[in-house]
Amino acid sequence: MPLIFSMIFSNELRFLLAVLATWRLTHLLAEEDGPWDVVVQLRVWLGKSILGQALDCFYCLSLWIAAPLTLMVDRSLHYWFLTWLAVSGASCLLERATDRKNLTS
Repeated sequence: MPLIFSMIFSNELRFLLAVLATWRLTHLLAEEDGPWDVVVQLRVWLGKSILGQALDCFYCLSLWIAAPLTLMVDRSLHYWFLTWLAVSGASCLLERATDRKNLTS
């Protein structure tokens, strides 16, 4: 990680940024059409392939999106695994808290 990045942002802020970025990217890919329907076309093109199925489930996709973003928080392998699950889990909680279907019931 670049030294300047770790000097400017605390671990907590980097964790928060990773959670928000994970939620945003996962939500875009799993729930939205995207600009000019690019994401819809991508989902149609991938169809029932493994990648296409991953785009169908917010919770599954958040694990894959969180994996590289977690490197922003901590690069040590023994903490990376726990941080990866925490980033994905927090983005899933954020999804549940902001999901309109859950808010109206």
